[in-house]
Amino acid sequence: MKRAVRVLAGARPRPLPALALVLTLVAGGFAAWTGQDWYRAAHDDRAAYAAQRDAALAAGEQAVQNLNTLDHRDLDRGLDLWESSTAGELHNQLASGRDEFAEQVKAAKTVTTARVLSGAVTELDDRAGRARVLVALRVTVRASDGAKTDKDSRMLGELTRTGGRWKLSALGQAPVGGTPAG
Repeated sequence: MKRAVRVLAGARPRPLPALALVLTLVAGGFAAWTGQDWYRAAHDDRAAYAAQRDAALAAGEQAVQNLNTLDHRDLDRGLDLWESSTAGELHNQLASGRDEFAEQVKAAKTVTTARVLSGAVTELDDRAGRARVLVALRVTVRASDGAKTDKDSRMLGELTRTGGRWKLSALGQAPVGGTPAG
Protein backbone atom coordinates (compact mmCIF):
# COMPACT_ATOMS: atom_id res chain seq x y z
CA MET A 1 0.00 0.00 0.00
CA LYS A 2 2.89 2.37 0.67
CA ARG A 3 4.08 1.82 -2.86
CA ALA A 4 0.64 2.68 -4.35
CA VAL A 5 0.51 5.93 -2.41
CA ARG A 6 4.02 6.79 -3.52
CA VAL A 7 3.10 6.21 -7.20
CA LEU A 8 0.02 8.41 -6.94
CA ALA A 9 1.92 11.10 -5.09
CA GLY A 10 4.63 11.11 -7.79
CA ALA A 11 2.12 11.52 -10.63
CA ARG A 12 1.96 15.31 -10.72
CA PRO A 13 0.46 16.99 -13.76
CA ARG A 14 3.03 18.44 -16.15
CA PRO A 15 2.22 22.11 -16.79
CA LEU A 16 4.33 22.55 -19.94
CA PRO A 17 2.45 20.14 -22.27
CA ALA A 18 -0.91 21.41 -20.98
CA LEU A 19 0.11 25.03 -21.57
CA ALA A 20 1.38 24.17 -25.05
CA LEU A 21 -1.95 22.52 -25.88
CA VAL A 22 -3.94 25.54 -24.65
CA LEU A 23 -1.73 27.98 -26.60
CA THR A 24 -2.05 25.85 -29.75
CA LEU A 25 -5.84 25.83 -29.46
CA VAL A 26 -5.96 29.61 -28.88
CA ALA A 27 -3.62 30.28 -31.83
CA GLY A 28 -5.66 27.98 -34.08
CA GLY A 29 -8.90 29.71 -33.09
CA PHE A 30 -7.36 33.14 -33.72
CA ALA A 31 -6.04 32.04 -37.13
CA ALA A 32 -9.46 30.70 -38.12
CA TRP A 33 -11.19 33.90 -36.99
CA THR A 34 -8.78 36.25 -38.80
CA GLY A 35 -8.77 34.05 -41.90
CA GLN A 36 -12.54 34.18 -42.09
CA ASP A 37 -12.46 37.96 -41.55
CA TRP A 38 -9.87 38.38 -44.32
CA TYR A 39 -11.88 36.20 -46.71
CA ARG A 40 -15.04 38.24 -46.09
CA ALA A 41 -13.18 41.51 -46.69
CA ALA A 42 -11.50 40.23 -49.85
CA HIS A 43 -14.82 39.14 -51.34
CA ASP A 44 -16.84 42.16 -50.25
CA ASP A 45 -18.44 44.17 -53.08
CA ARG A 46 -17.74 47.35 -51.16
CA ALA A 47 -13.98 46.82 -51.54
CA ALA A 48 -14.30 46.43 -55.31
CA TYR A 49 -16.54 49.52 -55.48
CA ALA A 50 -14.04 51.53 -53.44
CA ALA A 51 -11.22 50.42 -55.75
CA GLN A 52 -13.20 51.58 -58.81
CA ARG A 53 -13.98 54.88 -57.09
CA ASP A 54 -10.29 55.43 -56.34
CA ALA A 55 -9.32 54.51 -59.91
CA ALA A 56 -11.93 56.90 -61.33
CA LEU A 57 -10.75 59.72 -59.06
CA ALA A 58 -7.08 59.23 -59.94
CA ALA A 59 -7.85 59.09 -63.67
CA GLY A 60 -10.19 62.07 -63.47
CA GLU A 61 -7.69 64.23 -61.61
CA GLN A 62 -4.93 63.31 -64.03
CA ALA A 63 -7.08 63.94 -67.11
CA VAL A 64 -8.25 67.35 -65.85
CA GLN A 65 -4.64 68.25 -65.10
CA ASN A 66 -3.58 67.04 -68.57
CA LEU A 67 -6.25 69.15 -70.30
CA ASN A 68 -5.10 72.26 -68.44
CA THR A 69 -1.39 71.79 -69.20
CA LEU A 70 0.16 72.72 -72.54
CA ASP A 71 3.57 73.99 -73.64
CA HIS A 72 3.92 75.72 -77.02
CA ARG A 73 7.48 74.30 -77.32
CA ASP A 74 6.23 70.68 -77.14
CA LEU A 75 2.77 71.08 -78.57
CA ASP A 76 2.36 67.70 -80.27
CA ARG A 77 3.17 65.78 -77.08
CA GLY A 78 0.71 67.91 -75.09
CA LEU A 79 -2.08 67.55 -77.60
CA ASP A 80 -1.45 63.80 -77.90
CA LEU A 81 -1.80 63.60 -74.11
CA TRP A 82 -5.08 65.50 -74.34
CA GLU A 83 -6.42 63.02 -76.87
CA SER A 84 -5.23 59.96 -74.94
CA SER A 85 -6.95 61.29 -71.78
CA THR A 86 -10.35 61.70 -73.41
CA ALA A 87 -13.17 59.68 -74.94
CA GLY A 88 -16.43 60.25 -76.76
CA GLU A 89 -17.58 63.69 -77.89
CA LEU A 90 -14.85 65.52 -75.97
CA HIS A 91 -12.20 63.45 -77.73
CA ASN A 92 -13.82 64.14 -81.11
CA GLN A 93 -13.91 67.90 -80.43
CA LEU A 94 -10.25 67.98 -79.45
CA ALA A 95 -9.15 65.91 -82.41
CA SER A 96 -11.13 67.92 -84.96
CA GLY A 97 -9.98 71.30 -83.63
CA ARG A 98 -6.40 70.29 -83.01
CA ASP A 99 -4.69 72.08 -85.93
CA GLU A 100 -6.49 75.39 -85.39
CA PHE A 101 -5.84 75.31 -81.66
CA ALA A 102 -2.18 74.43 -82.20
CA GLU A 103 -1.74 77.51 -84.41
CA GLN A 104 -3.29 79.74 -81.72
CA VAL A 105 -1.00 78.37 -78.99
CA LYS A 106 2.08 78.69 -81.23
CA ALA A 107 1.22 82.31 -81.97
CA ALA A 108 0.60 83.13 -78.29
CA LYS A 109 3.76 81.25 -77.17
CA THR A 110 2.25 80.36 -73.80
CA VAL A 111 3.10 77.66 -71.32
CA THR A 112 0.20 76.51 -69.18
CA THR A 113 0.64 74.15 -66.24
CA ALA A 114 -1.95 72.83 -63.85
CA ARG A 115 -1.70 71.35 -60.40
CA VAL A 116 -4.55 69.46 -58.75
CA LEU A 117 -5.41 70.87 -55.33
CA SER A 118 -8.15 68.38 -54.47
CA GLY A 119 -10.70 66.12 -56.07
CA ALA A 120 -13.73 64.01 -55.31
CA VAL A 121 -15.95 61.51 -57.06
CA THR A 122 -19.49 62.89 -56.98
CA GLU A 123 -21.17 59.98 -58.78
CA LEU A 124 -20.11 56.48 -59.74
CA ASP A 125 -22.02 53.89 -61.72
CA ASP A 126 -19.50 51.07 -61.83
CA ARG A 127 -21.72 48.76 -63.87
CA ALA A 128 -22.39 51.35 -66.58
CA GLY A 129 -18.77 52.54 -66.51
CA ARG A 130 -19.62 56.18 -65.81
CA ALA A 131 -18.42 58.58 -63.14
CA ARG A 132 -18.40 62.29 -62.33
CA VAL A 133 -15.59 64.11 -60.58
CA LEU A 134 -15.12 67.55 -59.10
CA VAL A 135 -11.51 68.74 -59.31
CA ALA A 136 -10.02 71.91 -57.83
CA LEU A 137 -6.83 73.02 -59.53
CA ARG A 138 -4.40 75.89 -59.88
CA VAL A 139 -3.56 76.82 -63.46
CA THR A 140 -0.41 78.84 -64.11
CA VAL A 141 -0.03 80.61 -67.46
CA ARG A 142 3.35 81.97 -68.52
CA ALA A 143 3.19 84.42 -71.40
CA SER A 144 5.94 84.84 -73.98
CA ASP A 145 7.16 87.97 -72.16
CA GLY A 146 7.67 85.97 -68.95
CA ALA A 147 4.61 87.31 -67.13
CA LYS A 148 2.97 84.67 -64.96
CA THR A 149 -0.61 84.45 -63.75
CA ASP A 150 -2.22 81.90 -61.46
CA LYS A 151 -5.89 81.05 -61.46
CA ASP A 152 -7.72 78.65 -59.18
CA SER A 153 -10.71 76.89 -60.67
CA ARG A 154 -13.08 74.04 -60.05
CA MET A 155 -13.87 71.68 -62.90
CA LEU A 156 -16.66 69.14 -63.28
CA GLY A 157 -15.71 66.15 -65.35
CA GLU A 158 -17.58 63.14 -66.64
CA LEU A 159 -15.65 59.92 -67.06
CA THR A 160 -16.35 56.90 -69.19
CA ARG A 161 -14.60 53.57 -68.73
CA THR A 162 -13.29 52.42 -72.10
CA GLY A 163 -10.95 49.49 -72.57
CA GLY A 164 -10.67 49.09 -68.80
CA ARG A 165 -9.44 52.69 -68.34
CA TRP A 166 -11.32 55.75 -67.12
CA LYS A 167 -11.22 58.63 -69.62
CA LEU A 168 -12.67 62.11 -69.53
CA SER A 169 -15.75 62.38 -71.77
CA ALA A 170 -16.95 65.86 -70.75
CA LEU A 171 -15.40 68.79 -68.91
CA GLY A 172 -16.74 72.12 -67.73
CA GLN A 173 -16.37 74.79 -65.06
CA ALA A 174 -18.10 74.11 -61.75
CA PRO A 175 -20.36 76.89 -60.53
CA VAL A 176 -18.80 78.98 -57.77
CA GLY A 177 -20.75 80.38 -54.84
CA GLY A 178 -24.26 79.71 -53.61
CA THR A 179 -27.57 80.18 -55.30
CA PRO A 180 -29.05 83.68 -55.03
CA ALA A 181 -31.90 84.17 -52.58
CA GLY A 182 -35.11 84.86 -54.33
